[in-house]
Amino acid sequence: MLRSLNSGISGLRSHQTMLDTTGNNIANVNTSGFKSQSTQFQDTLSQMTQGARGAADEMGGGNPAQVGLGVQVAGTATNFTQGSAQSTGRATDMMVSGDGFFVLRKGGQEVLSRAGTFDFDARGRLVSPDGGIVQGRMATDGQLPAGGALQDIVLPVGLTAPGTQTTAAAVEGNLPQGAAAGTNKTLDREVFNADGSSDTLQLSFTRTAAGWDVTGSRGAQTTNAALTQNADGTLNGGTLTVGGVDVDLSGLTGYAGLDTASIAEQNGTAAGVLQSYTLGADGTLTGRFSNGAQQPIAQIMLGQVGNPAGLEKLGSSGYTVTANSGALDFVAPGAAGVGTLAGGMLEMSNVDLSQEFTNLIVAQRGFQANARIITTSDEVLQELTNLKR
Repeated sequence: MLRSLNSGISGLRSHQTMLDTTGNNIANVNTSGFKSQSTQFQDTLSQMTQGARGAADEMGGGNPAQVGLGVQVAGTATNFTQGSAQSTGRATDMMVSGDGFFVLRKGGQEVLSRAGTFDFDARGRLVSPDGGIVQGRMATDGQLPAGGALQDIVLPVGLTAPGTQTTAAAVEGNLPQGAAAGTNKTLDREVFNADGSSDTLQLSFTRTAAGWDVTGSRGAQTTNAALTQNADGTLNGGTLTVGGVDVDLSGLTGYAGLDTASIAEQNGTAAGVLQSYTLGADGTLTGRFSNGAQQPIAQIMLGQVGNPAGLEKLGSSGYTVTANSGALDFVAPGAAGVGTLAGGMLEMSNVDLSQEFTNLIVAQRGFQANARIITTSDEVLQELTNLKR
């Protein structure tokens, strides 16, 4: 049989693979985080018909004569360039801006993905559409660990932030200079204990000839202090400690005609329940609680390998490491070598339709040309068989 027949067949198979790859790229033009692939060809073995001949004094050298035996697919290369950003407005949609992959736990296996279409399941775990659980590090008492094994990212329903004890308060405003002796003014403010329970801090101001007397009470605890009136309307205030709360009185004045004294601020909060969260560029999920507290809940980590092109596709927009991808490292977003995270956005496919349709034409013409090799070889064989009639 003619060698050209086998060459034509190899060409048909190789260009069919190119068509398959190009078709897959076009099919995934709207797949979040999809990375396009290209087909690489190489020739197969060549048959030696004449070996090389070295040069001599009386005769020149000669080059080898070889006949190729066709083409084969050397491999498919994945293009990991950044896809365009698509705004979705969903807080659970995330995008890696730069290098790196989301790390998912799926059936006991670590899977890498660029698709950030996530949502919460019934257990409060952040998951991908096919059930992969997003991995990272969970905070303890509002503190993120510096290292350690990755964990499932979980935002349980009813997550609470503990209350904090009130230790300081500040009084500001004006006590009227012209108030009659014996005039009383009372200020009340809710303060909190370490367990989140609350009681009332009461400050009672009584006008005296020298200024104002202050009585602070919190439950059964009472403390007294005095504010001396100066001729220019200022008061010599200090700090009044009552029930473990340091009350700053230095912000009070004693000008005529104004009665604006109030407890302007205090620390301490009751326990609060999670109301919302935000995603930072470093992957930190910061919770906002009903008591006004804001604290880290978790940090999403990214996976990094030395050779992303060596990763093996698993389907569902997932990848796994191979012998040629390098070891998998876990890195915080924004660290050297990896990108940052953006919430409410998705990375679109990086498929270039104009290039893919051009590749379709190239593959089609290549397929037709190799089919013509087979038909031409068939005609030659037919002529041979017709020699004897």
